[in-house]
Amino acid sequence: MESVNGTAVWNTVAEVELSYKTKVKPSERPKVNSSKDACDILLKSWDESKIEFIEQFKILLLNTGGKVLGIMDVSTGGVTGTVADPKVIFIAALRANAAAIILSHNHPSGNLQPSGQDMALTHKINEGGKLLDIAVRDHIIITTEGYYSFADEGLL
Repeated sequence: MESVNGTAVWNTVAEVELSYKTKVKPSERPKVNSSKDACDILLKSWDESKIEFIEQFKILLLNTGGKVLGIMDVSTGGVTGTVADPKVIFIAALRANAAAIILSHNHPSGNLQPSGQDMALTHKINEGGKLLDIAVRDHIIITTEGYYSFADEGLL
């Protein structure tokens, strides 16, 4: 075995471990059948004091039956935007062994229309999901007065 300064090479690299642990029984997980279901679940996890203040990006992780494995806070930004790193999104999806994801972010301005950046990011993550066999079911923009679903509008 090769060594570096007398230490075995296998001992000088980080160990990567993949696991998913939950305390929620599969029968107790909420199921997403529509964009409204997804929005309702997401709103329960949103900090109401931030929804009109700063932009946040979250994902719902779903199993093959459309049941929620978890919700992950991907990023928190400022008043006009946040950065959602596709690598972070897919790391979470892979760790949870998710079959599908739903993207979500809020618009503090109350404007429900997606920006050009929202469209580009959705396309980029959708393409990445295809490579990994992780379906991007929707991207939902949330405000205190409603939501916008990319899937409902035929954009996914």
